[in-house]
Amino acid sequence: MPRVTTIVRKPAVKADRVVATITLDHEARSRRQGTLRAEGGTDIVLDLDMETTINDGDALRLEDGQLVQVKAAAESLLEVRAENPLRLMRLAWHLGSNHGFAEMTTDALYIENNPALAELARGQGCTVTPVERPFKPERSTHVCDHDHGHHHHGHAHSHDHGHSHGHDHSHSHGHDHAHEHKHDHAHHHEHGPGCGCGHHHGHKHDH
Repeated sequence: MPRVTTIVRKPAVKADRVVATITLDHEARSRRQGTLRAEGGTDIVLDLDMETTINDGDALRLEDGQLVQVKAAAESLLEVRAENPLRLMRLAWHLGSNHGFAEMTTDALYIENNPALAELARGQGCTVTPVERPFKPERSTHVCDHDHGHHHHGHAHSHDHGHSHGHDHSHSHGHDHAHEHKHDHAHHHEHGPGCGCGHHHGHKHDH
């Protein structure tokens, strides 16, 4: 089966290289791996090296350099409108907080057609109308950045816990240790190195 490892974005697609077309819904256009069937019955193995969204008009580059152009399939969606644009903004914020998909236009939002989202939209004072159209939700770069930052935050947090049983404890312990080390050095130096900072630190802690 022909294998695809590269996506050619619409502006760079050369019509003379296109040998077939394929119609995909949003879910299929968001896959990194899988088997797709082009119009005409040709199966294609999708094997991309990173997560991406294949947009309407983009093309899949085959190993021989030929292209299969992608069309966005019409899907069952909800068209959401509101007299007050602020209501649409609030709905978009709620969708983003719940990692929901939304396509934004100047006067409407388009979201997946399901009862929970319809109820959410109506709860924000919006009107909801079922429609059939290609779904082209925003590909939020900030979502990727947020996940990336969250990953590092989580890593640092677990690292602190693994070595010092809590960030606050680690900070407090380090502060006390440094403080008492200076204090002991200043007032108990005559005891010699045999006593050790650790000894004074433990003694002081017991008192």
